[in-house]
Amino acid sequence: MLKDKEPRAFIVRDSHSFRGAYGLAMKVAMPPPSVLQLNKKAGDLANELVRHFLIECTPKGVQLKGCPNEPYFGSLTDLVCQHSITPLALPCKLLIPDRDPLEDITESSPQTMANSATELLKQGAACNVWYLNSVEVESLTGHQAIQKALSITLVQEPPPLCTVVHFKVSAQGIMLTDNQRKLFFQRHYPVSSVIFCVLDPQDRKWITDGPSSRVFGFMAWKQGSTTDNVCHLFAEHDP
Repeated sequence: MLKDKEPRAFIVRDSHSFRGAYGLAMKVAMPPPSVLQLNKKAGDLANELVRHFLIECTPKGVQLKGCPNEPYFGSLTDLVCQHSITPLALPCKLLIPDRDPLEDITESSPQTMANSATELLKQGAACNVWYLNSVEVESLTGHQAIQKALSITLVQEPPPLCTVVHFKVSAQGIMLTDNQRKLFFQRHYPVSSVIFCVLDPQDRKWITDGPSSRVFGFMAWKQGSTTDNVCHLFAEHDP
């Protein structure tokens, strides 16, 4: 993906070799001196323009592995932002993209976008969210159900125990995984049981550890019923 991009372009991905770590791949203008000394052919040198680094996750934060002079950062966002200002141990500064590297401006037709969404659903799309509550709303559906469920949750005493869950959407439905197993391990909602999903129509916010987060919910049939609904509420965690 980076081979034909301009120098300083980069991608952060899950590491294939080190579980729980991240790989940083970046395009550079010139191969490192150690590679140039090998007198490789021009074609081989071109392949050396994408360099790879490992980002370790530690109790102190995230850090480039093997670079003792690198500071620890509180998040991947902080690490990337700082390296876009100064290269530190990297060969050059990172270039923050203004659009998705996979996006081709010339192919952004509605049909292309629909095809992309279909392809995305095949493999699934996921992020971390705050799981807030699940509220039975009987036969109520749509915006009113989300509003009612959140109103009940906001005045609940004691407040519901929130936890961060992995929220994955695919063609099969919605899969929730509580990695810390505070409230549950996994819950699966088949696509046939999911009725409706929307942000809170009143744009109320949920106060978590950091800034307030937008709230959304999805409606699903209560297990074993096709008339009673349950509203599952969440707040944004990942951007």
